[in-house]
Order: sequence, then C-alpha cells, then structure tokens
Amino acid sequence: MALRACGLIIYRRLQAGSPSSKVGDNIEYLLLQTSYGTHHWTPPKGHVDPGEDDLQTALRETQEEAGLNSSQFTLIEGFKKELQYTVRSKPKTIIYWLAEMNDCNTEIKLSDEHQAFRWLKLEEACKCAEYKEMQGALRAVHQFLCSKA
Repeated sequence: MALRACGLIIYRRLQAGSPSSKVGDNIEYLLLQTSYGTHHWTPPKGHVDPGEDDLQTALRETQEEAGLNSSQFTLIEGFKKELQYTVRSKPKTIIYWLAEMNDCNTEIKLSDEHQAFRWLKLEEACKCAEYKEMQGALRAVHQFLCSKA
C-alpha cells in the first residue's frame, strides 16, 4: 500500500530591500530538521490519520511539528504540489499546500520529531532539502509567487 503524507510549504516575506532587489529576494521558506534518521530538512508534513482529509492532515502536522496554528498563516489559493517517490521500496505520495505567515516574526515551536528549523531563501532551502523532488517543489513555489508579484 502506498504511503501518503501531507504538509504545508510555509514562507514569509521580509521587508523589501532596495528598490533594485529582484522579485522574490525577500521570500524565505521554513524548513525543519528531523531529529531521527539522516536529519534531513523538510517543510512540516506527516501521515494522514484515519478519518482525516489531506488538508486537515497538513494543518494538524504544521501545528504539531512547528507550533503554528491556522490563524498564524494564510493558505494561498491556486498552489498544490504532489510529490511521488519511493521510500524503503514502497511508493510514497506527499501533497503540499502553500501558506504565508501573517507575521514574519512568529515563534516556531518544534516538536520532539525535529531538532532545528531555519528560514531560508530559495537557493539555501534547495541545498538543505537535498532531495530533488523537494527542491523541485520549492522552485515551483518560488516561480508561482514571483509570477504573482
């Protein structure tokens, strides 16, 4: 049976720099570092519990893993990304929605599942993310956001 997980790619916009700065230069993405395994970096995500729909899972996991409730961010219409890859010889699907922090200074409160978090610009986030599927998702988000600017 395929594994299924859902989460949010969360970003914040910092104060715009100089007028000559490029579109998207003020966007940072939230990545959490796992406290198990290879200590990889991902956005908040987790497995779907019985009776939950995918978006409920994404919201619950974000609350559990990063301490963020849905009043602290805004879901962005028009973006949803599905990743598919294999984990321990089993197919896995992860669905991500996009969310913007309402206040870029909101405190992140990690669960025991994670040992660190970072707010990163696109290229730094892609380096930390390691997996090409996640890097592609981050690049797709960034392109989506820049096209709306």
